[in-house]
Amino acid sequence: MAANMYRVGDYVYFENSSSNPYLIRRIEELNKTATGNVEAKVVCFYRRRDISNTLVMLADKHAKEMEEESETTVEPDLTDKQKHQLKHRELFLSRQYESLPATHIRGKCSVALLNETESVLSYLDKEDSFFYSLVYDPSVKTLLADKGEIRVGPRYQADIPEMLLEGESDEREQSKLEVKVWDPNSPLTDRQIDQFLVVARAVGTFARALDCSSSVRQPSLHMSAAAASRDITLFHAMDTLYRHGCDLSSAISVLVPLGGPVLCRDEMEEWSASEASLFEEALEKYGKDFTDIRQDFLPWKSLTSIIEYYYMWKTTDRYVQQKRLKAAEAESKLKQVYIPTYKPTVNIVTGTGPPKPGVNGAVGGFPVSSPLLGRACESCFATQSHQWYSWGPPNMQCRLCATCWLYWKKYGGLKMPTQTEDEKLCPSPTTEDPRVRSHLSRHSLQAPPGRDSGSPRSAVKTRQAFFLHASHFTRFARQACRSSLRLRQAARRPFAPINHAAIRAEYADRHAELPGSPQRSRTPRKPLACIIGYLEIHPSKKPNVIRSAPSLQTPATKRMLVPQSHTPLSILGKRNYSHHNGLEELTCCVSD
Repeated sequence: MAANMYRVGDYVYFENSSSNPYLIRRIEELNKTATGNVEAKVVCFYRRRDISNTLVMLADKHAKEMEEESETTVEPDLTDKQKHQLKHRELFLSRQYESLPATHIRGKCSVALLNETESVLSYLDKEDSFFYSLVYDPSVKTLLADKGEIRVGPRYQADIPEMLLEGESDEREQSKLEVKVWDPNSPLTDRQIDQFLVVARAVGTFARALDCSSSVRQPSLHMSAAAASRDITLFHAMDTLYRHGCDLSSAISVLVPLGGPVLCRDEMEEWSASEASLFEEALEKYGKDFTDIRQDFLPWKSLTSIIEYYYMWKTTDRYVQQKRLKAAEAESKLKQVYIPTYKPTVNIVTGTGPPKPGVNGAVGGFPVSSPLLGRACESCFATQSHQWYSWGPPNMQCRLCATCWLYWKKYGGLKMPTQTEDEKLCPSPTTEDPRVRSHLSRHSLQAPPGRDSGSPRSAVKTRQAFFLHASHFTRFARQACRSSLRLRQAARRPFAPINHAAIRAEYADRHAELPGSPQRSRTPRKPLACIIGYLEIHPSKKPNVIRSAPSLQTPATKRMLVPQSHTPLSILGKRNYSHHNGLEELTCCVSD
């Protein structure tokens, strides 16, 4: 019952998708809508997988600097698995608020600011435990160090010198030490001091009556007297009394010089009504983050002025009224909400057949044709589990066991580091060769993305890989038939068909003397004198081209007369040298 009761301030898991990891949020308010549903106003926390790679590198650099600066704790050498799982425990705080249905809560967790004095390994020993040290701004995509760090360690401690002995002189430089402003062992009594303070208040009230700006801000006498009774007037009176050696007559004469009474103002009087409204609005938005208040709302004010005004503002009636209003609103809002235990029904790998014990330990057996039959867990590589869950895109057909699925939902990654991360930690020595390195870089650009510990959408391969196995005859034909098979031109046009008959004919012509094939008789080459004699007897005739005048009905077109071929064309559809020059007839005549 207590585990399912969620209150304001709890860190909880929210589920926005059945396949994605949980969202980690902190409940700020619980509101009941008009339809009767309960919505939770939450503060957003982000994981490493939710930010860009550039910001992840900055976070790693910040963690390394913190590790180098830490003097109190010495971290032991972490294994690859511990480094991998520690990344899943790191979160990034944000100032972003959102409203989510309370029915999407899936459990509680704990988030703490990383302390320099504690070991990060303590978070691995605790279940549902996370830490953060940086603040992430989703709007501008930046990471900043959190302002709430606690400065603990010898660097932030005061150096207390040894106590001086009697008669020993103090060798420290007195100008760099504190200034003494009051001595309780004064000759004046408490009654005399109180009377002097009353005179100082009266002088302050009179000075406000003479000042035009103060009379506008404090129109009534009661308000002027209240402003004159503030600490700034009393501090000035006590400081004046001490500087004049606790002489009342001399101190009173200084309170009212020749130019008129001294007017002392604090931040409450210096600020205007519009500036006070801006401060209250900024305090409602940012809380006590005075740096952001000054940057976004009051850039013309100094940080010291804003802090001083805040502590003075807490003593006013305005602060008391706002505190009462907030208490009344809190009473009307929900304090806690009960969410029953959620039982997931999606992403469960089930079969259609009857239960078969021993088939990978699944509840409900797989059908014989199921592609998941016999597949191991993608994280721990286990082959038996009481329940299996599909993980990643459906075409990849990956699955996780029940333990790894719960780890994936809570921590946003897989338990075991993948091969890609191992290669990052331990690069291969073979990549020193520039040719190998260029080949690997080109292969990494062309290959689909590998699986990592992040989202399955970007972690698994987007297409199935294939392997083209060429036979020995195919490899030999690539080298033997280079005139017919031009590999570069074929690779540039992969969808154009290749003339297999031409390649087969060229291969048969060049390698006729294969074992088991009949011997072909080759005709002897005729001498050049026979060829010249044939050309003198049979000179080549030019074709008659008939040029007709262009008619008015049809446009003029260019016509090319093709000479008649008395011999068949080659396999590639082209006339060879003997066809073009008529040497085939000469060969026939000589042979006859």
